[in-house]
Amino acid sequence: MIQNFTYYNPTKIVFGKDTISQLSDLISKEEKVFLVYGGGSIKRNGVYEQVMRALDKYKIVEFSGIEPNPQYSTLMKAVELGKSEKITFILGVGGGSVIDGIKFISAAMEFEGKDPWDILAKHVPLTKAIPLGCVLTLPAAGSEMISNSVVSRADTKEKLFFSSPLVYPKFAILDPQTTFSLPAEQTRNGIVDAFVHVTEQYLTYPVNAPLQDRQAEAILLTLIEEGPKVIRRPDDYEARANVMWCATQALNGLIGCGVPQDWTTHVIGHELTALYGLAHGQTLAIVHPALLKHQQESKSDKLCQYARRVWNIEQENEKELREKAIAKTEEFFQSLGMQTKLKDYGIGDENFEFIASRLVKRRAKWGEREKIGKKEILQILRLCL
Repeated sequence: MIQNFTYYNPTKIVFGKDTISQLSDLISKEEKVFLVYGGGSIKRNGVYEQVMRALDKYKIVEFSGIEPNPQYSTLMKAVELGKSEKITFILGVGGGSVIDGIKFISAAMEFEGKDPWDILAKHVPLTKAIPLGCVLTLPAAGSEMISNSVVSRADTKEKLFFSSPLVYPKFAILDPQTTFSLPAEQTRNGIVDAFVHVTEQYLTYPVNAPLQDRQAEAILLTLIEEGPKVIRRPDDYEARANVMWCATQALNGLIGCGVPQDWTTHVIGHELTALYGLAHGQTLAIVHPALLKHQQESKSDKLCQYARRVWNIEQENEKELREKAIAKTEEFFQSLGMQTKLKDYGIGDENFEFIASRLVKRRAKWGEREKIGKKEILQILRLCL
């Protein structure tokens, strides 16, 4: 039976060509805007110029240097600058890391506790936050339309998340043209990220939610069709637009309404990023096939449905259906240019015990049935080798 749910999403999406020019309609001219971005690619591809032209009559303070997997130490520097400048609105321009970063900045600027890290480590509830919006330039994380944020901390080798309705972006501008100049590596990482966001909500167990299933399958099929196109033709506007909207739809909450979810791939992937610096999409391409292999019996009904509806595999034997669906998933990642084994990055089993112990310390059991403990995490990790 479909589970009870509450769905709320206040983010306004502005999608399409040349939509950055609408910034002045979305932000009050009374605001003092904190413009936050990454390593400078927005200055090379013309996005920065478009943003500044749209906000030419605004008071703007800039902060650059937000890393992939945004670092707590960098974000705290932005927090101090934002406070000293009395910022009233934050605009993030970039991918999921920048948007995750501005959510933490928004929360930390108004945090009344002693240590802002507690927002992530102890999930201290927020009572207020600076309003924020974003211009998305890398479709992947789905951060532009959700209330979650993931932050890394180098000195403790952790990658943690927090969530609060106070950090939903007020708006998100999605212009597919901004993605034309993305490196192939970032493009394929983003496709994998969106794909796994869907499967972690879809490949669990049936609860008679046919609409959510069909919506999830539609996103997966579109990514399978359109993803290779943007790898081959980076300036294909239509393919870029379809991938961009898929990435947003993959994690804006709709396909997860009333259905069980399993985010074990993500939490293990976060550990690999924190310890080895792998990109998020790289970790997912490694961990997800391993997790599906390990959990294939408990996920059998949905894996068989996935095999038939997404991969068009016609087979009566359930075991063969499951195995072929998992193999097709791994082959799809590889077709995009992704590596799917830890050994491909020169990584062995030296930190497996540490990863498993730390994950069960945070939460005793993971998975949609809460049956993945330390032993199972270690087994999944060994399948990643």
